[in-house]
Order: sequence, then C-alpha cells, then structure tokens
Amino acid sequence: MGQIITFGEVLMRISPTSNKKFIQSNIVEFYFGGTELNVGVSIANFGGDVKHISAVSDDFIGETAISYIRKFGVDTSMISLSKRPLGVYFLEVGAVMRPSTISYNRSHSAFSEIVPEKVNWEKALENGSWMHWTGITPALSKGAFDTLKAGLKRARQKGMTISADPTYRSGLWNYDQDPKEALVELLQYSTIFIGGINEINEVLGTSFGYSNEDFIEASKQLMQTFPSIEKVFDKIRTSLNSSWHKIRARMWNGIEFRETEDLDITHVIDRIGTGDAFAAGLIYGLQQYDDYKAIEFASAACALKHTYEGDVNLTTLKEVTNILGGNTTGRLVR
Repeated sequence: MGQIITFGEVLMRISPTSNKKFIQSNIVEFYFGGTELNVGVSIANFGGDVKHISAVSDDFIGETAISYIRKFGVDTSMISLSKRPLGVYFLEVGAVMRPSTISYNRSHSAFSEIVPEKVNWEKALENGSWMHWTGITPALSKGAFDTLKAGLKRARQKGMTISADPTYRSGLWNYDQDPKEALVELLQYSTIFIGGINEINEVLGTSFGYSNEDFIEASKQLMQTFPSIEKVFDKIRTSLNSSWHKIRARMWNGIEFRETEDLDITHVIDRIGTGDAFAAGLIYGLQQYDDYKAIEFASAACALKHTYEGDVNLTTLKEVTNILGGNTTGRLVR
C-alpha cells in the first residue's frame, strides 16, 4: 500500500453522557472526528500509511486535535493553523425508537476559510497512491470546493486511485454553488464510487429503485456517464430501531454483481462514523483482497464501529478478520 490521502474538516463532537438530552444533563463528553478524518484514522489502525490535510484552530483546542490525530500514526504535516475556531457539532444519542439528533456549528470554522493557495498539493501528494473525498467537504465553502478540485486534478494527473463518497446533505450547501453540478464536476476525476441508489440518483437526476436489478442498471449508467469510474460499492443499512441495525454490502465492478450476507447489530453503541468505517474498510480491502472479500471486510469494519463510542473506528485488523472468520459471538478473549 502506498500513502492514503484524506482531505476534510476536523470537528469536535460534544454529547451528553448516557443517551441523555442536553436539557437533562450538565455533563458532556467530547470526541474529535470528521468524515474524511474518520476514514484516515481507521485505515491507519489497520496498518495503512495515511496523511490527513486540513486546517484547525490556532489554539489549545487545535493543538489537542492534532495530538489526537498523531496518536494513531496519521501524518499531520499538511494541517495548517487558522485564527478561526475549530468546527463543532452537538449530538444527542437516541435509543430504541428515539432517533439521534445533530446540530452543527461549523459555518465560520477554521476549515471553512481554506483556499487552494493554502495547500501545496504537489508536496501533499508526493508519496500518495490513493486519495479519498466525500461530498461533505465541497459543501462547506467555495474555498473548500476549489481546494478539493485542485487536489483531485493533480492526483488524477499522477495516476492515483481516487475514491468518491458523494454524500449529499442539503443543509450544508449554503453558498452560491449548485450541489449537483459541483459533485458531477468532482466525479470526473474519480475511479471508485462508494454510494448507493440515493447518491447515484442525485448526481444523474434519475429515479432508480432499491432492488439489486436497479442497482446494477444505475451503476452501469453511472459508469457510462463517468468513464473514469471503474467500480461501484454500496452499503445497505436496515434499521429495526435506533438500537438494532443490520448491515450488508453489494457491488458492481463492470463484470459481476455480488452481495454480502447481513451482519446483525443487536445493540448499537454509536452509529456516528459507521459509513466512514465502511469506506475505510473498503479502501484497505481493495488493496489487499479481491472485490468481494473487500466488501466483506468493509461490512465487518462498519459493523464493528457500531460498538465503539466516538466518531472514529478503533477496531483492529485482527478484530475484523475474526468477524470474517465467522466469530460473531463476542465471547471473552483471554
């Protein structure tokens, strides 16, 4: 594996303890995360070489965030400092039929002021073989969109693999940019698509259903529209309630369709970052295994993230391979 490059905002998450609402408690916990950072840290936990590019506040909070990232072995040399504060979000964790709720405070954050001139992409991508991006970053500001586009363009010129998770969150696009046009422009540089029917319909303007047949046809149309995209991978979540989920994955690689079995998560500890855990498992898996085993690995990594508090997947390579070997009993390891 060469170096994996991730680019995106570092956020602080603040939550009351024990599934409480804020009105019930004056005791909170905080975690650091961010969609792309979560992916990078998870890959580093599997043994990958990762560099994260971002901007954080030039204060003790920013220093703490950088120290947190470094402790996982992630290269922070391309994280710049800003006079603006670190982005924050507030989470009330739900249970059973009560859903979790999130409120963001990131519109004037350190990362939101980033512009292409602040990132030396030639230096940042020097040892890179893979770059990962999501639809969160270009939604944050015009500067973030332009900076990401510059990085993807250079990564493509270098022949790097580029994975795209074009997550669309309408509430984040608060500047003069059409979200669909922006995502379509960035997908021109991408080679791996991590997303399902909703994401494909969003970028293509189509109305495919959720069946496997529709997924195959949607993937074919996506690959025709974006010839650089070679493979499509989709995580499927079935939620019985806030605390009980099932996870499986499916793929179309231009030749064959495959789908994994469900992994049953009967007691969700924390579902934040589980999609990022899937993406990280997939990126790692595609560099180690064939496509089908890669989505099995990604599904297992995703399922295990539900058992960890915080945004980042702390699971190890050994823990994922144990799940792949059928060991899902959770029996005590001595």
